[in-house]
Amino acid sequence: MPTNLELKARCADLALARERARALATRWLGVDQQVDTYFTTARGRFKLRESSLSGAQLVPYLRPDAPLARRSDYVVIPVPEPKRTKALLSALLGVHRVVRKRREIALYQNVRIHLDRVEGLGDFVELEAVWEGDAAGEAEQREKVAFLRERLDIRDADLVAASYEGLLET
Repeated sequence: MPTNLELKARCADLALARERARALATRWLGVDQQVDTYFTTARGRFKLRESSLSGAQLVPYLRPDAPLARRSDYVVIPVPEPKRTKALLSALLGVHRVVRKRREIALYQNVRIHLDRVEGLGDFVELEAVWEGDAAGEAEQREKVAFLRERLDIRDADLVAASYEGLLET
């Protein structure tokens, strides 16, 4: 199952974060406009992501809310008919929350660097180290996230435990 190690932090200066990310990036993927519709679930999270870069996808995932880098187990399911899918899932499960964001995406090896402007919340930096989920690879991913955290100057005080969907609740 695909897995990522994720770290999220508030960002006081998105322009400076962009400059630092560009200096580190092995690849710049561009700007993505995303709308994430979260459906009501008993456990975990389940969203329909509508992306200007990658189309629509269903993403069910399990991830604890914790301020430090945390593991997220997920599946990405392409959705050819997002409007019909959203309507059906809304009727079946109910919509919990909708998150709208502008996301700039860079890669450092296998780690995604997201520079996010989230409607109603502000600016964030998110790091996602993606790997196959084996225990042996987790230590390597933690090292990469720690390296990027240091280079991007992400401080403990800026770390965020909750998802954007969870932050919108408060």
